[in-house]
Amino acid sequence: MRGGSDDGLVRRRPYIAVVGAGEADARLSALAEEIGRLLARAGALLVCGGLGGVMEAACRGARSEGGATLGILPGTDRAAANPHVDVSVATGLGEARNALLVRTCDALIAVGGEFGTLSEIAFALKTGKPVVGLETWELAKGGRVSPAIARAANPQEAVAVALRLGRGIMPAP
Repeated sequence: MRGGSDDGLVRRRPYIAVVGAGEADARLSALAEEIGRLLARAGALLVCGGLGGVMEAACRGARSEGGATLGILPGTDRAAANPHVDVSVATGLGEARNALLVRTCDALIAVGGEFGTLSEIAFALKTGKPVVGLETWELAKGGRVSPAIARAANPQEAVAVALRLGRGIMPAP
């Protein structure tokens, strides 16, 4: 959406990151693909690490609904992106690219995942970005489970919560 509004806010397309393991089983891939479809239907830009597994499944889902995808790659070759990435950014930063991915998004949805996903969750929480988890890491501090990750029971809830928490609204310049 372009233009301003009477409330002094500029509305824009939400950028929602979908993160998870680079190798995912069929169940997690199906969850990620549905998340991608739902994000596309909502008009969000899907941001991811651009490679396989959860990232590829989410991009495939978004593209199946005509959505747009952005892959922030760890290597220097844009062609390394999965075939469903519209725009690939070859950072050459390895895992440090996770910080760029987090800084780019308005909210992050973690689907399953390994230690790379955990680093993305940590970067997001450290920088104040909302994190929604679907079958992902559970954080604890001092023996108590942390409520820092908003838990979702299914793709529909994950997308609804991510869009609400990262509503894509920012103050007008």
